[in-house]
Amino acid sequence: MRRLRLRDVCDIDAGLTDAEFARIETQFGIEFADDHRGFLAVGLPVNTRPQPREPGVIYTHPEPWPDWRDGDPAALRELLDWPVQGVLFDVETTGFWDDGWGPRPDTSGSAIATARRMLADVPKMVPIYGHRFLPAGRGTYGHPVLSMWQTDVIYYGLDLVDYIGREFGDPDRGEDADRAQPRATVEFWRDLL
Repeated sequence: MRRLRLRDVCDIDAGLTDAEFARIETQFGIEFADDHRGFLAVGLPVNTRPQPREPGVIYTHPEPWPDWRDGDPAALRELLDWPVQGVLFDVETTGFWDDGWGPRPDTSGSAIATARRMLADVPKMVPIYGHRFLPAGRGTYGHPVLSMWQTDVIYYGLDLVDYIGREFGDPDRGEDADRAQPRATVEFWRDLL
C-alpha cells in the first residue's frame, strides 16, 4: 500500500492558529467544518511547487490550495463564490432551474436575479483544493468532499481523509472504501449530485 505523502505534492506550512481561524472566518463570513479546521490546524498546504498539468485541460485555479494565511482576499472570495457563480452561469447559459425556486421567470436577467436571491440562502461551501469543496459549519464533520463545476457536482471522497487519499496518493485504500456510499446532507448542493 502506498501511503499518503502530501509533502510530495506541496509544501506544508505551520497550521493555522485559533486567532487566524477567527480572523479568516470573520473576514469571509464562513465557519470551517471541524475536520477541515483540524486539517488546516495541523499544517497549511501551500502552492510553492509546480503542479502537474495535463495537456488540453483548462485550469481555472492557478494556485489550487487556498492561501488562507496570506492569500489575496479578492482571490479567496472568488474561490468561495465559485459554487454559486457556477450555478448562475448554468442558469444563464443552459437554462438550469431548481424546482424549489418556483416558476422560472421569462427573462434571463430576472431568472439570474431570482437565482442569485435564492442562492444567498444555501449553505456555503469552502474550497479545499481547486474545485473540491466541503460544506461550511462549525460543529460538523464527515461530509463528503464535492467536486463542483457549475451544476456538475460529484462526490470526490467519502470525507476529507478519503478525499486526500484519493487525490494525493493512497489509491489502495481497500475494497471497503470503494463500496461505501457517501451521503451529502447539505441542502441544495446534495440535489445537484
